[in-house]
Amino acid sequence: MTGASPHTLRVTLSGDDRPGVTFALLAAVAEAQAEVLDLEQMVVRDHLTLSVLLGGADTDRLTSLAHSVGHRLGMRTRTRVGQGDSNTRRDGRAHVVALGQPLTASGLAAVTARIAAHGANIDRIRRLSRYPVTTIELDVSGADVPRLRVELATVAAAERIDIAVAPAGLARIGSRLVVMDVDSTFIQQEVIELIAAHAGCEEQVAAVTERAMRGELDFAESLRARVALLAGLPATVLDEVRDEIVLTPGARTLVRTLKRLGDTVALVSGGFLEIVGPVAADLGIDHVLANRLEVADGRLTGRVDGEIVDRPGKAAALRRFAAEAGLPLSRTVAVGDGANDLDMLAAAGLGIAFNAKPLVREQADASVNVPYLDAVLFLLGITREDVEDADADAGTPTPAPPVISPGNPTRV
Repeated sequence: MTGASPHTLRVTLSGDDRPGVTFALLAAVAEAQAEVLDLEQMVVRDHLTLSVLLGGADTDRLTSLAHSVGHRLGMRTRTRVGQGDSNTRRDGRAHVVALGQPLTASGLAAVTARIAAHGANIDRIRRLSRYPVTTIELDVSGADVPRLRVELATVAAAERIDIAVAPAGLARIGSRLVVMDVDSTFIQQEVIELIAAHAGCEEQVAAVTERAMRGELDFAESLRARVALLAGLPATVLDEVRDEIVLTPGARTLVRTLKRLGDTVALVSGGFLEIVGPVAADLGIDHVLANRLEVADGRLTGRVDGEIVDRPGKAAALRRFAAEAGLPLSRTVAVGDGANDLDMLAAAGLGIAFNAKPLVREQADASVNVPYLDAVLFLLGITREDVEDADADAGTPTPAPPVISPGNPTRV
């Protein structure tokens, strides 16, 4: 614009939120034929902060117009003259997501202190959810993502909050493949222990399961040993066990939301297809891989039918499902809790340990230690409002915020 000022003006209005504030400011500065170079607005409860970077006009006139709007609206107005556009954000952009129940000020202080000590800058902050957990996302620049992930893992452990660090950019946008373990991840129980209870050997099986999940035993060998204890049980016991399955709180919400976003969902289990298959079918899950129990004359033989789904098998399944969906591994997410899931978590673009054993938490990209599986959505940058909007579009009633109390996770 001929004769336009080479200077820019940053205008910030703050005060009670109400409709029309943004319009009032922009309409006023439009009289001076100002150009909008940058614009950001946020509301915390009922307090609004609006900041706009203006150019292309006389800064003195813009300052006068801005203060006039602020005075008329009863808002605080701050202006600052500068030159040029907003600074270009540095390389090394990342999303840092922190969630907790509760999310404490001391925890967030430790996160932001570590980011600053890392030499990175926080560009933007927003809340992703207020229930069933509080989740805050920080957009960061100037980060070495792998190193920052390691540094913040230490903070997460010390402050008892969950933190995920993911590269920003196109890798976070578009379709995903989400692969989940089943026992003690997608469901609350260990299926083989439920079956073992009918055979009177639950304690023996549980002890072997625990050692296998800690990585102390080879999974395939431990599975064969546990299944051998089930020999002679009538196959009808599987129908009874299926009725005993309890989904992890938030499991239905997680799957429903991912499917409505166009994502592919899979269950990969060291458990048994006879139990997992119907659960997956009921929820519209795309892929299922699990072991089969051998049955002869209507009774369990105590053997597994076919190749065992073990630690390498889970990772291979993730790669196969990704290839079938036409997705690179960077677009995959894996969720699990035991040593048997480590290869799958390592192979995925984002590996999430869900209420996991210490060995798994140490090696995963991110960890969730609240009892709600739908908290995984927030680590992917999906907000609580996005979930509710998806439900509204599909005509699904949005459940009321739960009464959160330890030992009483009711969300499904």
